[in-house]
Amino acid sequence: MTTPTEPTKGPNCWQCQHFAVSHVPSTPYACRAMGFQSRALPALEVLRADGQFCKLFLAKATPALR
Repeated sequence: MTTPTEPTKGPNCWQCQHFAVSHVPSTPYACRAMGFQSRALPALEVLRADGQFCKLFLAKATPALR
């Protein structure tokens, strides 16, 4: 049973400041905050390993409109 304050969907790595593309074909995605590379998005790897959503997600700043 989930509580109203509990998120039902994990973070999107593409919108996180810590997300990076590694340019290594076997492990194309990286998380700078946790210091690892993986074949799948880092948030999915964290969910598989820990059973919880990533807690280090930090949203990218939205660019100011001119």
